[in-house]
Amino acid sequence: MLAAAAAVAFTGLAGCASTATQRSTGQYVDDTATTAKVKAAIFNDATLKLSEINVETFQGTVQLSGFVNSAADIQRAVTVVQGVSGVRSVKNDMRIK
Repeated sequence: MLAAAAAVAFTGLAGCASTATQRSTGQYVDDTATTAKVKAAIFNDATLKLSEINVETFQGTVQLSGFVNSAADIQRAVTVVQGVSGVRSVKNDMRIK
């Protein structure tokens, strides 16, 4: 009976693990926090504040999309985001208006 309970518990824990296409509950929470920090960093940067930058995070990879005024704004956004804790890499899909 104890072995059966242990097997069920282990199976339940394995179901919470992340894969390449799915994230665990803990990773989801971490990604949500990272997204919030990235959005705040972009908003607090005077040159980027008014840009239309969308932020999504998946397993520490931040994807930036939307529109900015110049190539310099794209580079500035990437630099700002790379400095945020929790960001493992940045995928740039931003476009110039």
